[in-house]
Amino acid sequence: MNKKGLAILMRTRMRPSDSTKLTLSPLTNQVNQMAQNSQPNRSSPRVSQFQGSKNLNASSNTEREFELVRESMHSAISMNKTEVLDSVLNEFSEGYSSLDYENRRRLLLLLAKEYDLNRAQVRELIKQYLGLEVPSGLGENAESSSGVEDEALLSAFYRIERNLRHALKPVYEVLFERLNTHPGGLKFLTVLRADILSTLAEENIASLRALDSYLKEKLSTWLSPAALELHQITWDDPASLLEKIVAYEAVHPISNLIDLKRRLGVGRRCFGYLHPAIPGEPLIFIEVALLKDVAQSIQEVLWDDPPIPECEATCALFYSISSTQPGLSGINLGKFLIKRVITLVKREMPHISTFATLSPIPGFMQWLLSKLASQSKLAEAEDVSQSSVDSSGSAFWENILEPEEEKALMDLSEGVATGKNGMEVMLNFLNSTNYEWTISAELLSALRSPIIRLCARYLLQEKKRGKALDSVANFHLQNGAMVERINWMADRSEKGLRQSGGLMVNYVYRLENIEEYAQSYFSKGHINASADLHRLVKVICCA
Repeated sequence: MNKKGLAILMRTRMRPSDSTKLTLSPLTNQVNQMAQNSQPNRSSPRVSQFQGSKNLNASSNTEREFELVRESMHSAISMNKTEVLDSVLNEFSEGYSSLDYENRRRLLLLLAKEYDLNRAQVRELIKQYLGLEVPSGLGENAESSSGVEDEALLSAFYRIERNLRHALKPVYEVLFERLNTHPGGLKFLTVLRADILSTLAEENIASLRALDSYLKEKLSTWLSPAALELHQITWDDPASLLEKIVAYEAVHPISNLIDLKRRLGVGRRCFGYLHPAIPGEPLIFIEVALLKDVAQSIQEVLWDDPPIPECEATCALFYSISSTQPGLSGINLGKFLIKRVITLVKREMPHISTFATLSPIPGFMQWLLSKLASQSKLAEAEDVSQSSVDSSGSAFWENILEPEEEKALMDLSEGVATGKNGMEVMLNFLNSTNYEWTISAELLSALRSPIIRLCARYLLQEKKRGKALDSVANFHLQNGAMVERINWMADRSEKGLRQSGGLMVNYVYRLENIEEYAQSYFSKGHINASADLHRLVKVICCA
């Protein structure tokens, strides 16, 4: 093993899974608990008083630290002395990083509420604006009217509009702007937003939601594609950068150095977006496999050894895209990254004619199990006969299985699984421990048809606010892709079975249709898909 490989391996292994706490083994926890329980309760009043005083002092120190950070934040916003501003911003960012979660939350709420815009001033300016007389120069004869009085009235409009624009900017914008130009400040702002999102996940606070929206808008501007560098990541990059690829890979974890080297070697590409203000750390990266055909399983991508000669490849397959900054959630850098990678690969390898993905379907199993459970309960409650359903049945009940699928599952269930109908049998199979259904050829055969068909329904018809319910599907569809094919048992990992039932989907980016597909999805929620997938889905037309 060379020095680079050793450095990556050692640093990755040394990084704790949670930087905020050390995890003890169950045995160590048991020993510590037994030791504590075995200690006699001999604490004297003096010892108790000392411990109470110690806790009080710790609490006082924490509160003092919070106030110091609060003061440094106020100075960073209000100070006009540029010669000392950098040191104040350093003091604030370092102080904030030292706070515990609860005090960070307190500070963010304080920032959102006390440094918001001045609404009394906004209301007064609007009142003044509405009280202005509209000059004739703003009417139909604007070109012919240019009197002195009109010019004076227009000046009043412009003045109040300028003041309104200024008043509608919250005070905390100053902090964001100053941090953005401060060394390390952009990275700190992503940490700040990650904390805001964590707090909002627990409690929806209007002022904090407004703070998040404003910061997200600022980050979107500062991280525009024009400000980002597209970098091809190779084995020759510094170990510190490769270590981050190993740490942040979110779709298919990198198992060892051989795996990492394979993903960066012949027949493979890895591209990342870097920003000058956050050197050596990709904000987002994408992994690409150069293949003869569109892959149908992740196994053939990760374990394709040796890979085909690159000159024989006709397909560039995107099989993993990972964001490294939780604070950039909701900022679609991936859209621009995919388009730039397609352009670059097409220019360097004109023989590549197909650009596709091999993607997970992370929300499918949750939706499917919930659907099976709810419909099974409705069937039992209504005592609906599976052979004939009359009009008196529940309007919410539907048998989501085809008759032949129902029969196959009921025949197979004898002596294997319980259930009053095919949906209940299927639910019990899929809920089996250790995914036992995946090791039985008979079960796989019986489950394949309903699972693939229902997955097609999930991808093409199940929506939220007019857009695809599945997050990965929504991402690729809004980028201009089409749904091409669902692949059976394409990912047999524990995560793949738990989230996607082992299925993976190919999205295809057709260069001539990307903009058209993206626009139709954005404006109408229309999902473009292959004819094969449309045949799997029954479309009910209303008369």
